[in-house]
Amino acid sequence: HVQLVESGGGSVQAGGSLRLACVVSTAISDLYAMAWFRQAAGKTREAVAGMYIRGGVKTYADSAKGRFTMSRDNAANTLYLQMDNLNPEDAGVYYCAANKFALLFKLLAPSSYTYWGPGTQVTVS
Repeated sequence: HVQLVESGGGSVQAGGSLRLACVVSTAISDLYAMAWFRQAAGKTREAVAGMYIRGGVKTYADSAKGRFTMSRDNAANTLYLQMDNLNPEDAGVYYCAANKFALLFKLLAPSSYTYWGPGTQVTVS
């Protein structure tokens, strides 16, 4: 069983930055893919960015391109999401997700992921 715990959320003004972290209970190299999702109040969960662990290929949602950067620290078993130039539309609960298997996998589809963190709140005013 893989456990994920996010941190780094908070309240910022529009134009500000936050860096989210997701600590994984297993070696990141044991995973197939990881991703960040977010969910605003009253809306469905949407992808922000995803990464295939082997090879490190990343994909960003259009809303995140040019402003958000996903990275990882294998030694610390931690996934990061650097978010710059935040706007109110970026507010919501941000979730880290992970999966071990490639079968029927779509990188930015929530249904592809088995393991989820509890989320961290981001507020932008």
